[in-house]
Amino acid sequence: MFWEQLLNGLTLGSTYALIALGYTMVYGIVQLINFAHGEIYMFGAFAGLFLASYCGVNILVALLGAMAFCMLLGMLVERIAYRPLRGKSSRLSALISAIGVSIFLSTLMVLLAGTNTRRYPDVVPNHTFHLAGLDFSLMQVIILLFSAALMLGLQFMVKKTRIGKAMRACSQDLDAAYLMGINVNRVISFTFAIGSALAAAGGVMVGIYYNAVWPYMGTMAGLKAFAAAVLGGIGSIPGAMIGGISLGILEIMGVAYLSSSYKDAIAFGILILVLLIRPQGLLGQKISKKV
Repeated sequence: MFWEQLLNGLTLGSTYALIALGYTMVYGIVQLINFAHGEIYMFGAFAGLFLASYCGVNILVALLGAMAFCMLLGMLVERIAYRPLRGKSSRLSALISAIGVSIFLSTLMVLLAGTNTRRYPDVVPNHTFHLAGLDFSLMQVIILLFSAALMLGLQFMVKKTRIGKAMRACSQDLDAAYLMGINVNRVISFTFAIGSALAAAGGVMVGIYYNAVWPYMGTMAGLKAFAAAVLGGIGSIPGAMIGGISLGILEIMGVAYLSSSYKDAIAFGILILVLLIRPQGLLGQKISKKV
């Protein structure tokens, strides 16, 4: 029982981590909480559903297609809603814009697809494996392996590539990066694209795993992923991974051993505790203000 719940928590936490990475990457560079990120995740789930249902593609093509679509959507959102406000107004204006984009995207999906829950076709065989007394499904294996591959790929890109070096430079000081010849706008747009692609991958895998997608699925998932990013340390990529996985495990354990009524309360209870005890998160660095 315990090990099966732990595996369920790892599966759910992996999807939270993918969404949380988008929050933490954007915040690390432009100090902005992109509250429309949950709706990007939702659009990714619907894009995968469209490809799987109407185009008849396999799960890999549906994943990659949804990621590509949400990359473009994330770049479009950054270009229209955030870039005009950057450096010209307070952060509050950008935050309000993010909330507005969130409401717009969810309402747009309601107009396009209606409010009913949609279900994925059988794109993954319903195989169940038994290993050392542990039962797990093929979809759980796919989620864990694909999520791990995406997280490791992101870490490699940030640490070992030129664009990753540019992202790290922009996170340190945008003005200095600009003076050193880095195209700051391009780096920020690329960051939104990568974060949106990761969220889309999470949306498709959650849609297939739970066999349900609906226009408002991104609201709660986005808030929980934000809590995971804060738990791990907002701005820290390894922190977002650890925070997402930890939150998923704690949520599933709470449902299994306490009550399903506490499912949503657990995430926000953890968020409150982290803000009270360690505001910088598990791997975040404490920033001291200069007097």
